[in-house]
Amino acid sequence: MKLIAGQVCLHACMAGMRMAAPLMALRNGQSEAAVGLLLAMFALTQVFLALPAGRYADLHGLKRPVMWSVFMGTAGAGAAAIWPIFPVLCFSALMTGGATGLAIIALQRHVGRAAQGLAQMKQAFSWLSIAPAFSNFIGPFAAGLLIDHAGFQWAYAAMALLPVIAWLAIRQAHELPRVVKPEGHEKNSAWDLLNEPMFRRLLLVNWFLSACWDVHTFVVPILGHERGLSASAIGSILGGFAIAAAFIRMMMPFVAARLHEWQLITGAMLVTALMLAIYPFTDTAWLMGGCSVLLGLSLGGVQPMVMSTLHQITPEHRHGEALGLRLMGINASSVLMPMVFGAAGTVIGISGVFWCVSALVGLGSRSAYLLRVHKKSE
Repeated sequence: MKLIAGQVCLHACMAGMRMAAPLMALRNGQSEAAVGLLLAMFALTQVFLALPAGRYADLHGLKRPVMWSVFMGTAGAGAAAIWPIFPVLCFSALMTGGATGLAIIALQRHVGRAAQGLAQMKQAFSWLSIAPAFSNFIGPFAAGLLIDHAGFQWAYAAMALLPVIAWLAIRQAHELPRVVKPEGHEKNSAWDLLNEPMFRRLLLVNWFLSACWDVHTFVVPILGHERGLSASAIGSILGGFAIAAAFIRMMMPFVAARLHEWQLITGAMLVTALMLAIYPFTDTAWLMGGCSVLLGLSLGGVQPMVMSTLHQITPEHRHGEALGLRLMGINASSVLMPMVFGAAGTVIGISGVFWCVSALVGLGSRSAYLLRVHKKSE
């Protein structure tokens, strides 16, 4: 629970800054393009930092990477509290985004190694995946209250305190023994992992599902606008997705003990493909909300299963590198895919974007089904 509390605080710092900084930039007259650049910076650092962070976690375990992430998060949010101008907000986005990425790699690696047996590993990752759902509510909610009642600088100062609270929780965790690289593996490159078919297959599946998450977040507001829905209705549709994702993650510790990872991932991809295919035919807020909830249920429970599979198919001394490659791919997708979706939407329409992604995920479910080969070989 201490690790989950620590992750909640670190992620809430970034989530609060991701809400407050763009809002301040807009109120100060910055353009939508500038705000888009600011939002991209929260993910950009993780693209370049993820792989070195994974290697660092493999060398130093849990506490030292988390200590650096606490420093980065506090410095980033604290800088905005002291000097809230646009270039400093960009610096804050880079620092708080990087801090979250560094911490989550170290925490996921630690949890995977600490688990005793496959069932406990799946349950542990299920519990750990709940943290972002809570932090995505706590950070923006706290920042919003402080902005309304005290101002932006006080909100940034509060966000700067959250990483310190995270350190107070995580520093009490028991550090696991260091993993020594087997002889002959001292100079292995992290990219060597991509030569492993099972690892490539898992990353491909992870990218398919991440793209689905991105297309829902990016395209639903546009589709809702085309349907003439109000801003509150569109917000409720997206909120239903988030609540469903959080709910299924709370249920996953019980579900995961009864099913294999590949079964859950394959089922989630097939349900996701079906919902994305149906989405363009929905013409009311209630129908869109129903699809959104079902998508949240299918996509929300996938991450723990991906993490459990990753720890089983990669060598123990390279878990950090594998986690870094995965996080790098996710954040690169989050930076690039909205631009791809926007360009595609102008050519084939928003409905066409949904159908293309639906077909891609449906065909990609075969990769998830083939993950069962690893189980049979054990």
